[in-house]
Amino acid sequence: MAITAAMVKELRDSTGAGMMDAKKALTETDGDMEAAVDWLRTKGLAKAAKKSGRTAAEGLVAVQVEGGRGVAVEVNSETDFVAKNAEFQGMVRDIAKTALGVSDLEALLAADMGGKNVADTVNAKIATIGENMSVRRMAALEGDTVVSYVHNAATDGMGKIGVLVALKGDEVFGRQVAMHIAATNPASLDEASLDPAVVEKEKQVQIEIARESGKPDAVIEKMIVGRMAKFMSEVTLLGQAFVMNPDLTVAAAAKEAGAQITGFIRLEVGEGIEKKEEDFAAEVAKVAQG
Repeated sequence: MAITAAMVKELRDSTGAGMMDAKKALTETDGDMEAAVDWLRTKGLAKAAKKSGRTAAEGLVAVQVEGGRGVAVEVNSETDFVAKNAEFQGMVRDIAKTALGVSDLEALLAADMGGKNVADTVNAKIATIGENMSVRRMAALEGDTVVSYVHNAATDGMGKIGVLVALKGDEVFGRQVAMHIAATNPASLDEASLDPAVVEKEKQVQIEIARESGKPDAVIEKMIVGRMAKFMSEVTLLGQAFVMNPDLTVAAAAKEAGAQITGFIRLEVGEGIEKKEEDFAAEVAKVAQG
């Protein structure tokens, strides 16, 4: 596979590795970006990969809570200009309210919203606003108490990041946890709920890093135990240092507050979507030739 300058730049940006190291990593892994990150880490040439989760797509995440149930819905648009449009925001709010009564995205798209289903409502709005848009994701959470938080709010209950937290305990503490989740983006609630494939992959990377040090196997085993414990403290909500009081883990802060966190949801606009980057110079040249 041909290794392009854009691929090298993307790998450098996500890992902090040097240009030649990034190019070699991509060559060694036949252009596989994820494998190249791991290759750099095993050689000690990169920090843990930054979360790519590019938020290139525009739109809004809206949250709604009713009793012990909360929902978060992501509705995408092509431009941030439309995301700030009151008409678009009104539609997103109505979609989120409708989501309170359904179980998943498919049911939401088919649900009635003022005499027309959600999918048809969005299509009609595309015609009037003149920009493509879609209901991309929906997530629901239930618990004794469910609290919500919106980061970078465009208007009440919707913005760039929407968080729901289910807990037994104080709502004020729950909101602090929601703000923490917006900032740190944990992969799971605790170690037990973390994807085993993610754990195994990280373990293998750490084993390779340790082997590069040339230390004996007995020492490597102890190193892996410590490094995996550190990994868990970084990616699990309950293991993370609490943003509001870094001296405590979130688990310890919950205990101190007499609360039990039972689940969370975090949706960020455009997460995982990469928008095509326009080559401005090529665009200008094309116009000039036209």
